[in-house]
Amino acid sequence: MIYSRDLFSNWKGDGFIAGLSSEALLRIEFNGENAREAERFDMGRRMRAVVQGPAGAIWLLEDGKDGRLLKLVPR
Repeated sequence: MIYSRDLFSNWKGDGFIAGLSSEALLRIEFNGENAREAERFDMGRRMRAVVQGPAGAIWLLEDGKDGRLLKLVPR
């Protein structure tokens, strides 16, 4: 997912990847044709999907039958 809202203004234009084996949410910064891992948020569970909500929140879906839907907003 490429973040394009203002709720997390410092992350506008950054990419996000949900990690199954890494059990993490990865934030990716882009610089022209290059990309790098900027941050890794350890979620402690397999992450199935990440999407941006219409108001700018980041929504994560955990893997598995007991998986939760998580809403991330600034503190």
